[in-house]
Amino acid sequence: MNLRNVFVILVLACLSCGIAQAHCEVPCGIYDDHLRIHLIEEHITTIEKAQQEINTSNWKKKQDQHQLVRWINTKEQHATMIQEIVSQYFLTQRIKPTMKGYVDLLKTAHELLVDASKAKQSAQEQTAQELRKALGRFEKLYSDATAEK
Repeated sequence: MNLRNVFVILVLACLSCGIAQAHCEVPCGIYDDHLRIHLIEEHITTIEKAQQEINTSNWKKKQDQHQLVRWINTKEQHATMIQEIVSQYFLTQRIKPTMKGYVDLLKTAHELLVDASKAKQSAQEQTAQELRKALGRFEKLYSDATAEK
């Protein structure tokens, strides 16, 4: 296992325990936008995996039903983590009114938040696909907006 994977696992472990936020609210100036985008991608992949398991597995036995609950919880936790990164990191700290395409960035960030909410409400695989598309649009807009610095 390489160092990058270890770091990502540690970050995910911290985020999943409910103590760590997407980023501190102290103006520390330490930002890694690419890491946050990558984390959102991983959360979407986990949501996709959970949706596949929910939709394709046989849930007749009690033990299997317990596993179903765990997959549902996992799907919802990862959607919540996406919402935390978008709101606590990007919206409160990184996206500024002076940025190029500010309104489009806000609309797309809102779309990510709503799509994450839809992923919580449903096991339809389309919800994760919409999340991934919205992330692609957001990443492009954000990249364009930050390239002007």
